[in-house]
Parts: sequence; structure tokens; C-alpha cells
Amino acid sequence: MTTEAELRSKVSGLMGRAKQDLAQLVSFKSVADPRQFPPEGCEQTAQWVADAFAAAGLTEVGLHETPDGSKAVIGHKPGPAGTPTVLLYCHYDVQPPLGDDAWHTPVWTLTEKNGRWYGRGAADCKGNIVTHLTALRAIGPDFPIGIKVVAEGSEEQGTGGLEKFVVAHPELLAADAILVADCGNFAVGVPTFTQTLRGMVNVVLTVKTLAGPMHSGMFGGPAPDALAAMIQLLSTLRDEHGNTTIDGLTNDQKWTGAQYPDADFRSDAGILDGVDVVGGGTVSDMLWSRPALTVLGMDVPAVVGSSAAIQPSTRARLNLRIPPGTEPKRAYELLTEHLRAHVPWNAQLDIELESMGEPFVAAEHGPARAAMGQAMETAYGRPITTEGQGGSIPLCNVFADTYPKAEIMLLGVEEPKCLIHAPNESVDPSEIEHMALAEALFLSTYR
Repeated sequence: MTTEAELRSKVSGLMGRAKQDLAQLVSFKSVADPRQFPPEGCEQTAQWVADAFAAAGLTEVGLHETPDGSKAVIGHKPGPAGTPTVLLYCHYDVQPPLGDDAWHTPVWTLTEKNGRWYGRGAADCKGNIVTHLTALRAIGPDFPIGIKVVAEGSEEQGTGGLEKFVVAHPELLAADAILVADCGNFAVGVPTFTQTLRGMVNVVLTVKTLAGPMHSGMFGGPAPDALAAMIQLLSTLRDEHGNTTIDGLTNDQKWTGAQYPDADFRSDAGILDGVDVVGGGTVSDMLWSRPALTVLGMDVPAVVGSSAAIQPSTRARLNLRIPPGTEPKRAYELLTEHLRAHVPWNAQLDIELESMGEPFVAAEHGPARAAMGQAMETAYGRPITTEGQGGSIPLCNVFADTYPKAEIMLLGVEEPKCLIHAPNESVDPSEIEHMALAEALFLSTYR
């Protein structure tokens, strides 16, 4: 069996290749939305990922089309008789860049700056792909246990392609333990399991008031302004302290685990001087235990080019994050009831359900969890901790329902300074190295 010192040396020696791989991955514009980017970006990425895992030692690697049209990369190498199988999850699609002018480095070019590697997807989730590859290269190609890999192609769009695929083809991804590498540590160098995930409800609202745009001088005042109606409606979803206030939806839950210090959160979130942290609870309460409503986007005239006209219609895309214990269907019902009850001036309101995802709670005990915990402590040289996660990964519930005996663990390289989903996304290469070592140790010792 390879020793810890040997694995540590191997992983360290593979970091140059990891950087090269991540540079290639970041260069692919793999936004899984053909309205924004050509599909070729995802197709190229999927093929690269498949080839890389095959070269790392997996013997059964292929591209599988899922119901939303995306391709999942699935690979497998059976282990020796009597050994368990571990499934390694990641996704290769990324968020859109949200404007090149907001980035300090080129969006699609991996750039080293102040010890971090910048580029869209550097952490979420291409950094985790590279982590898996580095771990497999360190222990392979003769793996001591069975290894399966799945790289999802549309996770960021929330269209559920892989979720439906898993239900239809459960045998392909069946495993004793599942490492969902789409989370991260509490901070750089602090080994962390994510224990809870909030669920989500996404809706698109359309407010209509007029047959067409009307001159604000001739009609402004009595004419119902659709944009003003939308603003008034959205304002009912938060109180003056920033708490989410949806009629009937509980918003006073408490987080009982480790607390997120206010000063650390302010720094991690980039809150400007003098601006408040919002909500009536602790940061941990607000982030991991309570519902949170965010306006993701609105269709409104741009300031430059706008005219003196009353808007006849407008749209808004809302994201409601819900904690464990709240059913998405019930949250959706309460949200729609609230919106219809509070829309002003009898404006016409259309509510389109875009997506829903269940909250998730990971198990804290089991042989795989114990082995992974020990591996992370060894890799980082300090005890592990746990946290919640404000984000949603609906696939986790599908995994739990489809493979009820599997131990599901959430981890990865996406610590707070990565700024995932935002401009200037980055990854600390030490997180890739430490997590790859932890994964290599786990795959070498888990029985």
C-alpha cells in the first residue's frame, strides 16, 4: 500500500499538471445555455473530461445524453472482488461571466495573481474536476477499490438533466460512497464537511398594466406603471432589516452548529464599509437555517437610451432558498399566494415556475465518513469541522433516494474567497493539493 508520505509527494509533483489541466478547462466556454454561448463549448469540455478520466485509469468512459439535452461524462473501473465502490461527482458547466468589464483578469484564461488562480470555473466546478484527476493519478492506474465518476453538464442551469438520468439508469452510478465535490471548506486550510444544503424555488414574474408604453408627461400619475408595480411588489418580500418575509413561511430558525463570525463574513462577502449585514439573526442563522429571497434579474430599460415613457410590462426572476425542514412545493405555494395577495393596483401578474430543489442533510456517521474525515485531517494537519451551505444541489436528494445505503459526503475546493458565480472567480491551489491528497488517502484506505 502506498504510504502517506508517498502520496503527499505524488500529489505535490502533480500540481504542475493540475494547473495545465485547469488552464485548458477554464479556456472552454462551457455555459450550458445556447441563448448565451454556443453548445460547442460544452461539447468540447465534455470530451476533454472524458478523455482525461480515461487517461487517469478509468476503463469504461462515455458521454451519455440526459433528458435536458446535456451530456454527462460517466466512467467506471471495477475494483478487486469484495471491495467497495466510490462515486466521484463534479460538473463541467459553468456560470456565465456576468460581464467581462467586471473582471480583473481575462475570464477564460487561467491567470495566477497573488497566489490564487483566476478564471470562470477555476473553483466551481473545474477545480474539483482537477482535484479528482489528481487524486486518481496519485493512486492509479491500479485502483484498490471500485471507482466511478460522473461529470454533469448542466448543473448551473438547474434543468435537472442528470437527476432524471439517474432515476432512469440507477445501475450506472450505484456506489457505496458518493463524494459530491461541489462545495468547499469554511476557509482556506480548514478541512470541512458540508452537512446541510438549502433547497430552492425559482420563479419568473411578469407584471402587465398597459397596452403599450405611454408618455410620462401626458399620462404619468394616474397611469399604472408596471415597473413601479413590480418594485412595490418585490419590496414586500423583505422587511426593513433584510429578513425574508413571505406570508406563512417561517423565518426565525436558529443554526446550532459552528458560527460564521460577522467580520469574516463581511470580508468574504465583500460588504462595503458602512453597509450593514442584514437580517435579525446571526450570519449562520441567515445563511444556513432561514429562507432567503433574491431578485436574480429584471427586464427594465437601461439608463442609457431610456425614454420618458411609462413601462407597460416588466419581468423579474426570483430565487428563494429554503432550509432543511421546508418543502419546496409548500414554499412555492406560499410564495405565489403572497405575490398574488400583494400585487398593487390589480396589475396583471403571471408567475412561471422555473425550477425547484429539495433541501438536503448529509449523514454524519459511517465507515466512509470516518475514513474521509481521517484523510482530510491527515492532509490538512488539523481537525475537521462542519458547516451548512446556502446553495442547493438537488442531485443530492436524487442520490439519497436512489441509493439509500450510500454514504453521501459534500466537500471540495470552493471556499468563500473563490467568489463562485461572481466576477473574479478564483481558486487557491493549496486547496486543490490538500483536497486531492485527502481524496487519494481516502480512496487508498476506505474498505
